[in-house]
Amino acid sequence: MTRQPRHPDRAEKTHALDDVSKAIIEQLQQDGRRSYAAIGKVVGLSEAAVRQRVQRLVESGVMQVVAVTDPLQLGFARTAMVGIRCQGALEPVADALAEIDAVDYVVITAGSFDLLAEVVAESDEGLLDLVSHEIRSIPGVTSTETFMYLQLRKQTYSWGVR
Repeated sequence: MTRQPRHPDRAEKTHALDDVSKAIIEQLQQDGRRSYAAIGKVVGLSEAAVRQRVQRLVESGVMQVVAVTDPLQLGFARTAMVGIRCQGALEPVADALAEIDAVDYVVITAGSFDLLAEVVAESDEGLLDLVSHEIRSIPGVTSTETFMYLQLRKQTYSWGVR
């Protein structure tokens, strides 16, 4: 019997990328605003061909092109990672966390926590309210531990392609 994923749209898929697609990704990791024409010159494709490849890579979920912001510069005084222990199925809890606006990252983990969620808040009071009233009220959550970020020393998304 073949097991079907609970969320077919989130099923883990491996995409075989050719060298040209990998080169396009690397160009965008260096500068997400780089023009398709400039990328085309580097990878040997026309601007239209690069545009089509980028669109396919985005639509297939292989990559996203986004602006990475500094939460402190946007008025969020508190950023933290919240370790969450659960009882029962983890997926519904992870999905409920993902629906909270102040949560920007959710992963199901192996280890002492079942889930990790990165959160941003405008103040200590906002962080307290988020953890106490939103996260801890999700059915299945049994405990949380909050790790406040004191200083960001590295944040990168350019790990390359293999």
